[in-house]
Amino acid sequence: MSGPPAHAERITDPDDPRIAVFRDVKERDLVGREGVFIAEGATVLTVLITRSRLDVLAVLVEETRAARMPILSEPRAHPLYVAPQEVLDQTAGFALHRGILAAGRVPAPTTLGALPAGPLRLPVLIGLSNHDNVGGIFRSAAAFGAPAVAADRGTADPFYRKAIRVGVGAPLIVPTVRFDDPLAHIAALREAGITPYALSPRADTKLSRADLAPRAAFLLGTEGPGLPGAVLNAAVPLSIPITAMDSLNVAVTAALALHTHADRCGLAP
Repeated sequence: MSGPPAHAERITDPDDPRIAVFRDVKERDLVGREGVFIAEGATVLTVLITRSRLDVLAVLVEETRAARMPILSEPRAHPLYVAPQEVLDQTAGFALHRGILAAGRVPAPTTLGALPAGPLRLPVLIGLSNHDNVGGIFRSAAAFGAPAVAADRGTADPFYRKAIRVGVGAPLIVPTVRFDDPLAHIAALREAGITPYALSPRADTKLSRADLAPRAAFLLGTEGPGLPGAVLNAAVPLSIPITAMDSLNVAVTAALALHTHADRCGLAP
């Protein structure tokens, strides 16, 4: 088996300053990285390099894996570092089974004004604190041609490592709209010609029977409490009838809403 790509730089010391951005990954997940995200795994790395427009700062790969990854064969603007597994583990602060880390620059949020004209579907996340759910919703947004995902400040960061991993890299290619006040955001949606639909098991109108607008936003609240009453009153409430359970997982709800809209209005982004 051939070795790592010729342009790769080999690291043998976990304290090497060249890989400082990858040090103590879990601890820095908690305190933040000042505008830098960490992605892990071969699939996410492929999305980052081939499909995103984000600035990649560096890639760190276990040296035997690097030899088996064609995507790393060509030199790129960012440095490629390879290291033995024990060095990766010591650097990251845990056993890095995937053997692949990438660091990139978190982009600035997009705006409603930057969204395309014509039919669109937009997930709007309000108070979602679970990174798995956030990542899952971004994955569905990418799958069903949503041009962005909107999220309030109380929603978990889509550039958190776990959200990127669960989303299979979707937060790296689907732009994020950030907002502070849900009611003000609903008003802004209407001004942009986007009809806001609030997903709630208490709504009388069923998603499957609703006459959905071509430009639609689907408001999603945290599991349990759901969306605040004021938000439900400001939007068009829709439900997805189920049996045996009180509610669906919010990421599943998002997928169903986006699929329903895409099925009726087309998958074109």
